Amino acid sequence: TGWDTPQIWMGHAGLTTPTEHFSAERFARGGIGTAGVIAQPFEAWIDDWSMAGPTLSDVTLTASGAEFAYALTARATGPFVPQGEDGFSVKSPEGQASYYYSQPFYEVSGTLTVPSGEVTVEGTAWLDREWSSQPLSEDQTGWDWFALNLPGGDKLMAYGLRHQSRPDYVVGTYIDADGTPNPLPAGEIALTPLATTEVGGGEVPTTWRLRLPARDIDIEVAAVNPGAWMDTSISYWEGPVTFE
Repeated sequence: TGWDTPQIWMGHAGLTTPTEHFSAERFARGGIGTAGVIAQPFEAWIDDWSMAGPTLSDVTLTASGAEFAYALTARATGPFVPQGEDGFSVKSPEGQASYYYSQPFYEVSGTLTVPSGEVTVEGTAWLDREWSSQPLSEDQTGWDWFALNLPGGDKLMAYGLRHQSRPDYVVGTYIDADGTPNPLPAGEIALTPLATTEVGGGEVPTTWRLRLPARDIDIEVAAVNPGAWMDTSISYWEGPVTFE
């Protein structure tokens, strides 16, 4: 009877280097045990991909594709952060919204497997968790999203929802080093594309100017690998960036 479930799970995995980008996807029916989520102890899985640990603050992540794999351990050193007003994140002037929180304080270590072999890595990671029962507004066509680790430990999340007939809807959150969120309403952040890359059958902005005058921030954000295109059933650009 598990095959009768109307629920379908989808998983995407990607790995980006300065010169290469790999992507993979999985689909599964949750009703027969091949995919699912358990809250406590935490586990999310689809086939042999998984994110699991005693809690969401202490997890291991494994995934693989035809040419890559990773096995990582992520431990949070700070709190979960609600985005928007107490986790209610507005997405348009018409009021479309989601519930949204982040964990931007993971310390990560583990191994990556690429065609040249296995690489030991360590660094930081950022998790976003977002859910909604609403689509974008009829005038919106997509989005550009930024998650930045600033000097001194502060963080900045910003996104611009693209409109067909009006300026983009740009909001975000400035996160203090101790995890305190400071919501940034529409109009406080300015996002300006500076350069594009032909990838995925179109032109994608891969260099940006981001300004937040209230925090004296005026930076240029550039893709580490402009070709970081997720060549999946629902395709999109996603990858690491640097800024100065």
